[in-house]
Amino acid sequence: MTAATETVIAALLHSFETAKRHESPYRHWLLSSCLPGPVADEITSLPFPPPALGGLSGKRELHNATRKYFDIENRAAFPSVEAFAQGFQSPTITNRIERHFGTKLGGTYLRLEYAQDTGGFWLEPHTDLGVKVFTMLLYLSRDEAHRDLGTDIYDAEKKHVARSPFQPNGAMVFIPSNNTYHGFEPRQIEGVRKSVIINYVTHDWRAREQLSFPELPIAA
Repeated sequence: MTAATETVIAALLHSFETAKRHESPYRHWLLSSCLPGPVADEITSLPFPPPALGGLSGKRELHNATRKYFDIENRAAFPSVEAFAQGFQSPTITNRIERHFGTKLGGTYLRLEYAQDTGGFWLEPHTDLGVKVFTMLLYLSRDEAHRDLGTDIYDAEKKHVARSPFQPNGAMVFIPSNNTYHGFEPRQIEGVRKSVIINYVTHDWRAREQLSFPELPIAA
């Protein structure tokens, strides 16, 4: 294990322990200081061009051809990506996620999406229920104009009730269920809203090329 991976693990553990739990409209947690500063800086500055929306939004899968992941290729190309992925793959972190957030990760696979959202982007309310068993939305960009660009939270009737703070190096965590509606209300985005979407997914996930370790499931 590299020194960078060790610092990622230490920062994640601290962010889990200091997370603020909220019960309404469903259980979710708000985290801060999730990554060590240098790793957060490097991840935020990755040289990936933001995808063009072409006037389409509402679902991320509308732009599958241009989505970016911390896959095998990008792990090899960027040391910060490798440290990030190894941290979330480590038994120390997966065991703590299971205990702290109440989910089972055995047999799942790590999927890390690097999201860059620009003007015109929005997401309809959705739950992540299905093949995803853990969701963490890690916010990155530091533009002051992005402070109102957090995740929108809805109740079981898809009524908007809250918005997570868009705190750089902060995050929102929830365990997908039939009421974990979240999305992104249409609003102005100046520049590029950057985040990492962290999921552990079951073996039924078909797009194996998106996974960080497609041949290495999380140990039970």
